[in-house]
Amino acid sequence: MNEQRQAIIDRKTNETDISLSFNVDGNGDADLNTGVPFLTHMLDLFTKHGHFDLNLKADGDTEIDDHHTTEDIGICLGQALREALGDKKGIKRYGNAFVPMDEALAQVVVDLSNRPHLEFRAEFPSGRVGSFDTELVHEFLWKLALEARINLHVIVHYGHNTHHMIEGVFKALGRALDEATQIDPRVKGVPSTKGML
Repeated sequence: MNEQRQAIIDRKTNETDISLSFNVDGNGDADLNTGVPFLTHMLDLFTKHGHFDLNLKADGDTEIDDHHTTEDIGICLGQALREALGDKKGIKRYGNAFVPMDEALAQVVVDLSNRPHLEFRAEFPSGRVGSFDTELVHEFLWKLALEARINLHVIVHYGHNTHHMIEGVFKALGRALDEATQIDPRVKGVPSTKGML
């Protein structure tokens, strides 16, 4: 097990340059410079509600759009989560969180299973929040699930304000991952009959 439960990821492509450090057992502290203001806001909420520490600097081709930067941040955060959890000994493994945000209700359920899958059930009334393309929420979550190798189910049960609906998702994501990554003293070894995750 990674005793510190933290990871540093650096990723540079022709489209983005990202430096990220992530601590599972943090204090909810975020130092974020993504170049995508709405995503910065969402990751701040994710960090606070997950009690993680996240330092992130991303330079991307946002003059084109926010797609590459959002996607690559999802990749890096997923890689960091997977690396920080190490062999996953002693963790709860599963997490579930409901978050109401005014008229919206979001739910996120996770299994740190080493089997990547995203189930995404959300219909946003608006295609944009400010300058942010709402289809990028799915892109971010899919790349996070893929690189972290987690089973991620996201359901927005209802809502009519797109900002509120997405905000609920990111808060619930933080809370569900916080629950799943907690150490349970009753768990001996890895919580799987396979003997590994």
